[in-house]
Amino acid sequence: MGDRRPAGRPGAGLGGGRARRAGEDGLRPRRAGLARGELAPRARPGGGARAGGGRAHRGPRRGPGRAARGRPVKPRNPPPSAEQLDAVVDAFRGKRVLVLADLVADEFLYGSVQRVSREAPVLILQYDTTDVRLGGGANAVHNIATLGGVPIPVGVLGGDEHGRRLRALLRERGISAAQVATDPGYVTPVKTRVLAGGVHAAKQQMVRIDKATRLSPYSPARRAVARALGAVRGPLDAVLVSDYGFGLVTAELVEAAVRLARRRRVPVTVDSRYGLLGFRGMTAVTPNEPEVEAALGITIGHDRARLESAGRTLLRRLGVRAVLVTRGSDGMALFEPRRPTLHVPIYGTDQVADVTGAGDTVIATFTLALAAGATPVQASLLANYAGGIVVMKRGTATVSEPELRRAVGRDLAPGALVGPA
Repeated sequence: MGDRRPAGRPGAGLGGGRARRAGEDGLRPRRAGLARGELAPRARPGGGARAGGGRAHRGPRRGPGRAARGRPVKPRNPPPSAEQLDAVVDAFRGKRVLVLADLVADEFLYGSVQRVSREAPVLILQYDTTDVRLGGGANAVHNIATLGGVPIPVGVLGGDEHGRRLRALLRERGISAAQVATDPGYVTPVKTRVLAGGVHAAKQQMVRIDKATRLSPYSPARRAVARALGAVRGPLDAVLVSDYGFGLVTAELVEAAVRLARRRRVPVTVDSRYGLLGFRGMTAVTPNEPEVEAALGITIGHDRARLESAGRTLLRRLGVRAVLVTRGSDGMALFEPRRPTLHVPIYGTDQVADVTGAGDTVIATFTLALAAGATPVQASLLANYAGGIVVMKRGTATVSEPELRRAVGRDLAPGALVGPA
């Protein structure tokens, strides 16, 4: 992710509005962000990780939630069935999600170890090949597409080689980049990972090299992005903000995205590397545990009481309807006002292949599920499955609709739910 905090000042906007009325299948909440059931995968040994700061981008809800004002906590409803979660995945098809994002090129340079250099105590690698993939917010965009949704990426790319490569990758995957501006003076963020290994051994990451500049506050591309947000036509089912700290996600642009969501009455989700506390009143945020610790200046570790306090603090301070904390091998924890905390065990194995981009997959799946009318609990369970699938793949990866369906059908176990901390 990025390595600097994005600029920001207090804004105003929305975080969800009302969703469609519940149908007979009971999947659609009366209001986006209010839970109506839950279920968890069978507890098996795999997981995620993110930080915070900055001033608030205000959303639709102001002030603390009901739980913070002393209202009684409601018990959770019985968990939904596998058929219900499968129906949510059915509803992914064609859902349009606007993604305001820092678009990143994830570059993988592969080589084979030859010998130790005589110039210095370092290994000499024989270069094999280079692979460039959609990374950062572009990975969230890609995951929405592979799950059957229709992503609308809104962002900025440089006029450089990697900017052109990312545009080509989007085009090859059938994703329109019409709302992605070009700034010739902007360096497209690139994260280059050098991997090496023997002929018969899996390649291991040896070093990562990051190349990027923050988008200038005076970049004309900002105006182009603002115009793109105002020019979105047709149906819209959700807004996702992916903030990697490269300077695109400012208060003004977030406010514009939130105004759009408020007009359409759709949920807004946020994944912010360095500015978690700067997003108030959205529908949901999906930080990882290190990001929560950095935002609140605490250490959680394996302490359930500290985790509970941190989750409730974020609910109160951000005024959101759901906080989904990814915890690596400890799974996920979902916090909602006036609801017991839901602890979701990891899906898959803790012997992960690669965690690169797992957080992007989580928020893409979570957002698409909310767009499809799912509750936060249902959305978090599907996101947990998706995250468990991609960490078993090498490099920046995506999850497909069939893979998600197989995971739900194979591993569903209502008895695995863990209740309040």
